[in-house]
Amino acid sequence: MARLLYRLGVGSHRRRLAVVLLWLVVLLGTGAGALTLSGTTANSFSIPGQESTTALDKISEEFGSSGGATARVVVKAPDGQALTTPENAQLIAGLVQKLSELDGVASASNPLDPQAPAVNQKQDTAYSTVTYSAKAGDITQEQKDALSTAVEDGRTGGLTVAAAGEPTQSPPHIGGVAEALGVIIALVILAVTYGSLVTAGMNLLTASVGVGIGALGVMIATGFMDLQSTTPVLASMLGLAVGIEYALFIINRYRQELRHGREVGEAIGIAVGTAGSAVVTAGITVVIALAGLAVAGLPFLTQMGVAAAATIVVAVLIAITLVPAVLSFLGLKALPRKQREAVQRGEVGEAEEHHERGFFRGWINGVTKQRVAALLLAVIGLGLVSVPAAAMTTTLVPRPVADSTQERAEKILADGFGAGFNGPLIVLFEGGNPAQAAAAAVAGVQGLDDVAMVAPPIPDADGTAAMLTVIPKSGPASQETEKLVEDLRAQLADVEGSTTYVTGSTAVSVDVAVTLDKALPVYLVLVVGLALLLLVLVFRSILVPLVGVLGFLLTIGASLGATVAVFEWGWLADAVNLDGTGPLISLTPIIVIGILFGLAMDYQVFLVSRMHEAHAHGIAPRDAIRTGFRQAAPVVVAAALIMFSVFAGFVPSGDATMKSIAFALAIGIAVDAFVVRMLLVPAALALLGKAAWWLPSWLRWLPELDVEGAGLERDGKLEPEKPLADVAG
Repeated sequence: MARLLYRLGVGSHRRRLAVVLLWLVVLLGTGAGALTLSGTTANSFSIPGQESTTALDKISEEFGSSGGATARVVVKAPDGQALTTPENAQLIAGLVQKLSELDGVASASNPLDPQAPAVNQKQDTAYSTVTYSAKAGDITQEQKDALSTAVEDGRTGGLTVAAAGEPTQSPPHIGGVAEALGVIIALVILAVTYGSLVTAGMNLLTASVGVGIGALGVMIATGFMDLQSTTPVLASMLGLAVGIEYALFIINRYRQELRHGREVGEAIGIAVGTAGSAVVTAGITVVIALAGLAVAGLPFLTQMGVAAAATIVVAVLIAITLVPAVLSFLGLKALPRKQREAVQRGEVGEAEEHHERGFFRGWINGVTKQRVAALLLAVIGLGLVSVPAAAMTTTLVPRPVADSTQERAEKILADGFGAGFNGPLIVLFEGGNPAQAAAAAVAGVQGLDDVAMVAPPIPDADGTAAMLTVIPKSGPASQETEKLVEDLRAQLADVEGSTTYVTGSTAVSVDVAVTLDKALPVYLVLVVGLALLLLVLVFRSILVPLVGVLGFLLTIGASLGATVAVFEWGWLADAVNLDGTGPLISLTPIIVIGILFGLAMDYQVFLVSRMHEAHAHGIAPRDAIRTGFRQAAPVVVAAALIMFSVFAGFVPSGDATMKSIAFALAIGIAVDAFVVRMLLVPAALALLGKAAWWLPSWLRWLPELDVEGAGLERDGKLEPEKPLADVAG
């Protein structure tokens, strides 16, 4: 692989203008495609074939539902008043009239209609059901704004008016102040790392091209499939982070080769052949991990994983083609002025570079000398942080943004009708005499724990089906409601002559959450197995992969443990601008495991490959650890700081789904880079000594992934590694 990428790097150098123009054409093409072909994203989750999803489709067919999105406009009377007074009734009638005349609205119910009242017993809270002709994803922003305006105009005469439901929801935004701050911090870190603002800007620019193509490609995909609203944000966040990181590794190796006195073209070829090989290997691991989300059997999760994986592929291609092409234009300007002038005079060598790394020399010397203490400190510390993960609870019911119209509406409904009113369950009866079966089941359902009310059964027009609405006592995200779904299905499983289905948005969320929880252990075994196989191929060792995988498991535990402590227990909630505590979104654990797997393997490959390279050249095991660490650690630290700043920039945003995922990723990156890879791994390898690189004879037939440039060394293009102690004195 190193030879192939070497030729690709040299080719990008020789045809640099064509490569740059080609990527610009791709960027402009995806931009044009996004403007003309993009569609809308979805905010709801479902699993084809699951009981709850099947029942919703049947209800739409049998009860003549148009399938249009609905909103609830909630009205509360002034303190001490009733909504049924003539003055308030007139205000509500005017509000309903205005709602029914909105663009795209098919109907708006009057909550005071005696034929279908929607008012609580105290008559101080009511709601109007606003039904749109289009599905949620097809409602325009102008129609959403018109609904908001009508709600605001309805706040007259002391009435409190708020709205909730699909038409009030907006997709997560990209490009807020916090996200921009994360990018600025990344630019500062790059500038400090390179000592050159030009090189830092070039790194950020190439990464931006990659994330732009990836994000625009996801937008094009929305025109042909129903992607979740979080997909573009996830793809952009991940694409930007890895795009910066992958370019950083190649640029760093290029600058190192320039300091060795190599010509620009040769330095580019070696950088792409060595660091580029590690980039490709790392990128493949991320892609496999994201594509592996398909094992959960959830189409929406598979689509999210594939979309994010496609963005990673673009980032890798950018790193091994566009980055070397732009470096060719920069030439020696990729170095700071003093180093550039010294190289031109032939005075800068590897020794000066390594004399500047006193901190890393002192760190790795301390870790290898106090290896037992370092290993125990890392394992015990991460183990303690992982403890809260054992108490993790998940849900797919999103929490509304604090002080939003959705939150106000849900609170008014919960106060007026009960917490369970925000998550009703629907039982569908089919076959036999469904209306009679539904009526007969009411008493048994009413006797279940956590049932607040059971509405009278509603038959369909031809009498082949009937619906029963069950209002829980607890809220839609509670464990009590999840148990009620199970109890209902068990209670109604043996209804004679009829087939029953338990559905509703809450039941769908429960089904998806249960499926995700079952898939999580399978997925974890998959990614751990892939990690072991990959690292065995890269390092030709058994114990090094085991150390890397055990470190990854500690990273996952600490990441999820910290996330539970903050988002469920409320520790340091103000630091992350948290609106309220509650269960994690069900997607968080499996997505975090997938992404962190790939990124953890990045650091393992970049750091340990330099140690393996030194050992392969005959350097003693402990000296090889020190040599490889001092070469790779500075760039790994910079990459981790950049990753952390990019992910952390998405934490303060208002979207609850991305907030917890971004936080878990930021913590995971910090833990993996600064504790696992910088402390645990070198301490463990120092303890293992020469045995760390042992490979059983019965496994020596396995192919070797050349990520260290051994092929280039055999071709005479790369000099053998020497211990830094020999170079630096």
